Amino acid sequence: MLGAVGGPKWDGLEFSKKPERALLKLRKELKLFANLRPAICFKQLVDASTLKPEIVSGLDIMIVRELTGGIYFGEPRGIKPIDNGERKGINTHTYTSSEIIRVARVAFDLAKKRSNKVTSCEKSNVMEAGQLWREEVQTLHDEEYKEVELNHMLADNCSMQLLRNPKQFDVIVTDNLFGDMLSDQASMLTGSLGLLPSASLGAKNKDGKMRAMYEPIHGSAPDIAGKGLANPVATILSFAMALRYSLDLDKEADNLENAVQDVLNDGLRTKDILAEGTKDVSTAQMGDAIISKLK
Repeated sequence: MLGAVGGPKWDGLEFSKKPERALLKLRKELKLFANLRPAICFKQLVDASTLKPEIVSGLDIMIVRELTGGIYFGEPRGIKPIDNGERKGINTHTYTSSEIIRVARVAFDLAKKRSNKVTSCEKSNVMEAGQLWREEVQTLHDEEYKEVELNHMLADNCSMQLLRNPKQFDVIVTDNLFGDMLSDQASMLTGSLGLLPSASLGAKNKDGKMRAMYEPIHGSAPDIAGKGLANPVATILSFAMALRYSLDLDKEADNLENAVQDVLNDGLRTKDILAEGTKDVSTAQMGDAIISKLK
């Protein structure tokens, strides 16, 4: 379980020493290659979304983001001086077949337990790495997952479609860069970043065990730290994901998720999801209420 890190306190640090850089190193060294980000619109919070209720009501998307490759890790990278006193920033977008196949397999396996539909997103029209991504995902589908519906979509079109008709999606699988952007966009369809969990998973070993890291998708929000304003639901639901994916405690995960639903049904809200006719509660009060329902 990981808490959110970062903030203006560390803005003056050298880039390599900023807390956020540790996240990338954790993911890389723990080999957490698949990031699962659900975007679920709770029926009690439909009005908290900026989109029309009929667009987001019943929304349930799972975004699978590749987490240890792509432009965030590619070499060469850096900033270097060039002619005429200018500088050049360099980042390299690179993927191998095995990196693509292993995260696509996670997406297909998840889809089989959901609505049996995968949308693979890349930029194969302008990027060779995107072309490779599309080809490898299609080959894996044809060889092992023919029973799952597969669609390919350019990432910029997916961004538009998430606003136009988000319920067309079930599982979206995409690379590190596009996954970072699309999952944040999808999260806001639900009304608040404070509601959504995430899981970062590694490969299973011969005993069926895997490394995993669970965290809310929101940032550290240092401007409200210690004020009792933060929404604890995303962190609590991240723990529910840990129960489900790492500990094989599906019943306990269901109980915790249901406790969250019960508290929302009671009309308790932190500031970020407060609406007319609901009760404003603090971070601790929301957490205590969920524990009470769990008991």
